[in-house]
Amino acid sequence: MDDWIAFYDSAHSIYVNARHKDVHYRDIAEQIAAFVPGAHARVLDYGCGEAVHADLVAALASELILCDAAPSVRASLAARFGGNRKIQVTSPEQLAQRGSGSIELIVANSVVQYLTAAELTAMLALWRRLLARQGILIVADVIPPDVGLISDTLALLRYAVAHGFLLPAIIGLVRTATSSYRKLRSRLRIARYSEAEFLTILAAAGFSAERLRRNMEHNPARMTFQARPVRPQAATAEQ
Repeated sequence: MDDWIAFYDSAHSIYVNARHKDVHYRDIAEQIAAFVPGAHARVLDYGCGEAVHADLVAALASELILCDAAPSVRASLAARFGGNRKIQVTSPEQLAQRGSGSIELIVANSVVQYLTAAELTAMLALWRRLLARQGILIVADVIPPDVGLISDTLALLRYAVAHGFLLPAIIGLVRTATSSYRKLRSRLRIARYSEAEFLTILAAAGFSAERLRRNMEHNPARMTFQARPVRPQAATAEQ
Protein backbone atom coordinates (compact mmCIF):
# COMPACT_ATOMS: atom_id res chain seq x y z
CA MET A 1 0.00 0.00 0.00
CA ASP A 2 2.87 2.40 0.79
CA ASP A 3 4.06 2.39 -2.83
CA TRP A 4 0.58 3.34 -4.05
CA ILE A 5 0.36 6.12 -1.46
CA ALA A 6 3.69 7.48 -2.68
CA PHE A 7 2.43 7.39 -6.28
CA TYR A 8 -0.74 9.34 -5.52
CA ASP A 9 1.29 11.73 -3.36
CA SER A 10 3.33 12.65 -6.44
CA ALA A 11 2.54 14.49 -9.68
CA HIS A 12 0.83 11.81 -11.80
CA SER A 13 -1.18 11.63 -15.02
CA ILE A 14 -4.12 9.41 -14.05
CA TYR A 15 -6.44 12.11 -15.41
CA VAL A 16 -5.66 13.01 -18.97
CA ASN A 17 -6.66 16.67 -18.62
CA ALA A 18 -8.63 19.06 -16.41
CA ARG A 19 -11.89 18.14 -18.15
CA HIS A 20 -11.40 14.46 -17.34
CA LYS A 21 -10.68 15.19 -13.67
CA ASP A 22 -13.66 17.52 -13.34
CA VAL A 23 -16.27 15.21 -14.86
CA HIS A 24 -14.87 12.20 -12.99
CA TYR A 25 -15.12 13.82 -9.57
CA ARG A 26 -18.48 15.39 -10.35
CA ASP A 27 -19.89 11.99 -11.35
CA ILE A 28 -18.55 10.38 -8.18
CA ALA A 29 -19.85 13.19 -5.97
CA GLU A 30 -23.32 12.96 -7.51
CA GLN A 31 -23.42 9.21 -7.00
CA ILE A 32 -22.24 9.43 -3.40
CA ALA A 33 -24.86 12.13 -2.81
CA ALA A 34 -27.55 9.72 -4.00
CA PHE A 35 -26.65 7.34 -1.14
CA VAL A 36 -26.76 9.97 1.64
CA PRO A 37 -29.64 8.82 3.86
CA GLY A 38 -30.61 12.29 5.08
CA ALA A 39 -29.49 15.69 6.28
CA HIS A 40 -28.53 14.16 9.64
CA ALA A 41 -26.00 11.79 8.08
CA ARG A 42 -22.30 11.78 8.75
CA VAL A 43 -20.52 10.58 5.60
CA LEU A 44 -17.02 9.20 5.08
CA ASP A 45 -15.36 9.21 1.65
CA TYR A 46 -12.41 6.88 2.23
CA GLY A 47 -9.53 7.16 -0.24
CA CYS A 48 -11.30 10.21 -1.62
CA GLY A 49 -8.53 11.53 -3.86
CA GLU A 50 -8.87 15.14 -4.94
CA ALA A 51 -12.68 15.09 -4.54
CA VAL A 52 -13.04 18.49 -6.21
CA HIS A 53 -16.85 18.39 -6.00
CA ALA A 54 -17.15 17.13 -2.43
CA ASP A 55 -19.26 20.19 -1.61
CA LEU A 56 -22.14 18.53 -3.52
CA VAL A 57 -22.13 15.71 -0.96
CA ALA A 58 -21.57 17.98 2.03
CA ALA A 59 -24.64 20.03 1.08
CA LEU A 60 -26.84 16.97 1.76
CA ALA A 61 -25.17 15.75 4.97
CA SER A 62 -24.42 17.04 8.44
CA GLU A 63 -20.71 16.16 8.11
CA LEU A 64 -18.47 14.91 5.31
CA ILE A 65 -15.14 13.33 6.24
CA LEU A 66 -12.60 13.21 3.42
CA CYS A 67 -9.92 10.65 4.23
CA ASP A 68 -6.84 10.12 2.10
CA ALA A 69 -3.45 8.65 2.91
CA ALA A 70 -1.45 11.00 0.65
CA PRO A 71 -0.31 14.15 2.52
CA SER A 72 -0.26 16.34 -0.60
CA VAL A 73 -3.84 15.31 -1.43
CA ARG A 74 -4.98 16.20 2.08
CA ALA A 75 -3.22 19.57 1.86
CA SER A 76 -5.00 20.31 -1.42
CA LEU A 77 -8.36 19.29 0.05
CA ALA A 78 -7.82 21.44 3.13
CA ALA A 79 -6.99 24.44 0.96
CA ARG A 80 -10.02 23.89 -1.27
CA PHE A 81 -12.61 23.22 1.45
CA GLY A 82 -11.16 25.04 4.44
CA GLY A 83 -14.10 27.45 4.47
CA ASN A 84 -16.73 24.70 4.47
CA ARG A 85 -17.57 23.85 8.09
CA LYS A 86 -19.29 20.61 7.05
CA ILE A 87 -16.13 19.15 5.49
CA GLN A 88 -13.37 17.59 7.57
CA VAL A 89 -10.09 16.40 6.01
CA THR A 90 -8.37 13.59 7.86
CA SER A 91 -5.67 10.94 7.58
CA PRO A 92 -6.29 7.20 8.05
CA GLU A 93 -4.46 7.40 11.38
CA GLN A 94 -6.72 10.20 12.61
CA LEU A 95 -9.80 8.39 11.35
CA ALA A 96 -8.90 5.32 13.39
CA GLN A 97 -9.28 7.43 16.56
CA ARG A 98 -12.89 8.27 15.76
CA GLY A 99 -15.63 6.86 17.97
CA SER A 100 -17.48 3.66 17.12
CA GLY A 101 -20.86 3.91 15.40
CA SER A 102 -20.28 7.52 14.45
CA ILE A 103 -20.84 7.39 10.66
CA GLU A 104 -24.02 6.68 8.71
CA LEU A 105 -22.47 6.22 5.24
CA ILE A 106 -18.99 5.05 4.22
CA VAL A 107 -17.95 5.06 0.57
CA ALA A 108 -14.70 3.47 -0.62
CA ASN A 109 -14.39 3.95 -4.36
CA SER A 110 -11.45 2.48 -6.26
CA VAL A 111 -9.64 1.51 -3.05
CA VAL A 112 -9.74 -2.24 -2.45
CA GLN A 113 -7.71 -3.13 -5.56
CA TYR A 114 -4.68 -1.52 -3.91
CA LEU A 115 -4.98 -3.49 -0.65
CA THR A 116 -3.45 -6.80 0.30
CA ALA A 117 -5.78 -9.42 1.76
CA ALA A 118 -4.61 -8.56 5.27
CA GLU A 119 -5.06 -4.82 4.67
CA LEU A 120 -8.57 -5.40 3.33
CA THR A 121 -9.52 -7.45 6.40
CA ALA A 122 -8.26 -4.69 8.70
CA MET A 123 -10.01 -2.00 6.66
CA LEU A 124 -13.36 -3.79 6.74
CA ALA A 125 -13.05 -4.19 10.51
CA LEU A 126 -12.43 -0.45 10.88
CA TRP A 127 -15.35 0.48 8.63
CA ARG A 128 -17.67 -1.87 10.49
CA ARG A 129 -16.66 -0.35 13.82
CA LEU A 130 -17.23 3.18 12.54
CA LEU A 131 -20.64 2.49 11.03
CA ALA A 132 -23.77 3.38 12.93
CA ARG A 133 -26.24 0.57 13.64
CA GLN A 134 -28.22 1.24 10.45
CA GLY A 135 -25.18 2.48 8.52
CA ILE A 136 -24.35 1.69 4.91
CA LEU A 137 -21.00 0.75 3.35
CA ILE A 138 -20.47 1.24 -0.39
CA VAL A 139 -17.42 -0.48 -1.86
CA ALA A 140 -17.05 0.53 -5.51
CA ASP A 141 -14.90 -0.24 -8.53
CA VAL A 142 -14.00 -3.77 -7.41
CA ILE A 143 -12.21 -5.50 -10.29
CA PRO A 144 -13.30 -9.00 -11.36
CA PRO A 145 -10.58 -11.52 -12.37
CA ASP A 146 -11.44 -11.34 -16.07
CA VAL A 147 -11.36 -7.53 -16.35
CA GLY A 148 -8.08 -6.00 -17.43
CA LEU A 149 -6.36 -3.53 -19.70
CA ILE A 150 -8.66 -3.88 -22.73
CA SER A 151 -11.79 -3.32 -20.65
CA ASP A 152 -10.21 -0.34 -18.88
CA THR A 153 -9.11 1.21 -22.18
CA LEU A 154 -12.49 0.83 -23.89
CA ALA A 155 -14.30 2.17 -20.83
CA LEU A 156 -12.09 5.27 -20.75
CA LEU A 157 -12.56 5.90 -24.47
CA ARG A 158 -16.36 5.62 -24.15
CA TYR A 159 -16.27 7.99 -21.19
CA ALA A 160 -14.07 10.40 -23.14
CA VAL A 161 -16.43 10.43 -26.12
CA ALA A 162 -19.42 11.08 -23.83
CA HIS A 163 -17.69 13.98 -22.10
CA GLY A 164 -15.69 15.58 -24.90
CA PHE A 165 -12.05 14.70 -24.23
CA LEU A 166 -11.38 11.86 -26.70
CA LEU A 167 -8.11 13.18 -28.20
CA PRO A 168 -6.55 13.91 -24.78
CA ALA A 169 -7.68 10.43 -23.66
CA ILE A 170 -5.88 8.77 -26.59
CA ILE A 171 -2.74 10.78 -25.89
CA GLY A 172 -3.06 9.97 -22.20
CA LEU A 173 -3.34 6.24 -22.87
CA VAL A 174 -0.11 6.34 -24.87
CA ARG A 175 1.59 8.28 -22.08
CA THR A 176 0.30 5.93 -19.39
CA ALA A 177 1.65 2.89 -21.22
CA THR A 178 5.19 3.92 -20.25
CA SER A 179 4.35 5.70 -17.01
CA SER A 180 5.29 4.90 -13.44
CA TYR A 181 1.66 3.88 -12.85
CA ARG A 182 1.84 1.11 -15.41
CA LYS A 183 5.17 -0.10 -14.04
CA LEU A 184 3.91 0.01 -10.47
CA ARG A 185 0.71 -1.82 -11.37
CA SER A 186 2.74 -4.51 -13.14
CA ARG A 187 5.09 -4.93 -10.18
CA LEU A 188 2.60 -4.87 -7.32
CA ARG A 189 -0.38 -6.40 -9.09
CA ILE A 190 -3.95 -5.30 -8.56
CA ALA A 191 -6.30 -7.25 -6.31
CA ARG A 192 -9.18 -8.86 -8.20
CA TYR A 193 -12.27 -10.61 -6.82
CA SER A 194 -15.20 -12.44 -8.28
CA GLU A 195 -18.65 -11.33 -7.14
CA ALA A 196 -19.10 -14.46 -5.01
CA GLU A 197 -15.63 -14.12 -3.51
CA PHE A 198 -16.12 -10.51 -2.47
CA LEU A 199 -19.55 -11.21 -1.01
CA THR A 200 -17.94 -13.99 1.05
CA ILE A 201 -15.25 -11.58 2.27
CA LEU A 202 -17.90 -9.05 3.29
CA ALA A 203 -19.91 -11.71 5.10
CA ALA A 204 -16.81 -12.89 6.98
CA ALA A 205 -16.21 -9.30 8.05
CA GLY A 206 -19.71 -9.08 9.54
CA PHE A 207 -21.70 -7.51 6.71
CA SER A 208 -24.86 -8.39 4.86
CA ALA A 209 -24.17 -7.35 1.27
CA GLU A 210 -25.34 -7.30 -2.31
CA ARG A 211 -23.85 -6.28 -5.62
CA LEU A 212 -25.50 -3.23 -7.12
CA ARG A 213 -26.61 -3.22 -10.74
CA ARG A 214 -24.36 -0.31 -11.66
CA ASN A 215 -20.71 0.33 -10.84
CA MET A 216 -19.99 3.75 -9.37
CA GLU A 217 -17.04 4.34 -11.71
CA HIS A 218 -17.17 4.64 -15.50
CA ASN A 219 -16.20 1.02 -16.23
CA PRO A 220 -19.42 -1.07 -16.10
CA ALA A 221 -17.41 -4.31 -16.01
CA ARG A 222 -16.23 -3.49 -12.49
CA MET A 223 -18.45 -3.95 -9.45
CA THR A 224 -20.02 -1.92 -6.65
CA PHE A 225 -21.31 -3.52 -3.44
CA GLN A 226 -23.68 -2.21 -0.79
CA ALA A 227 -23.27 -3.66 2.70
CA ARG A 228 -24.76 -3.24 6.15
CA PRO A 229 -23.25 -4.40 9.44
CA VAL A 230 -24.83 -7.51 10.90
CA ARG A 231 -25.34 -7.15 14.63
CA PRO A 232 -25.06 -10.32 16.75
CA GLN A 233 -28.36 -11.46 18.17
CA ALA A 234 -28.68 -11.52 21.93
CA ALA A 235 -28.42 -15.00 23.36
CA THR A 236 -31.73 -16.46 24.45
CA ALA A 237 -32.15 -17.38 28.07
CA GLU A 238 -32.06 -21.07 28.91
CA GLN A 239 -35.46 -22.60 29.50
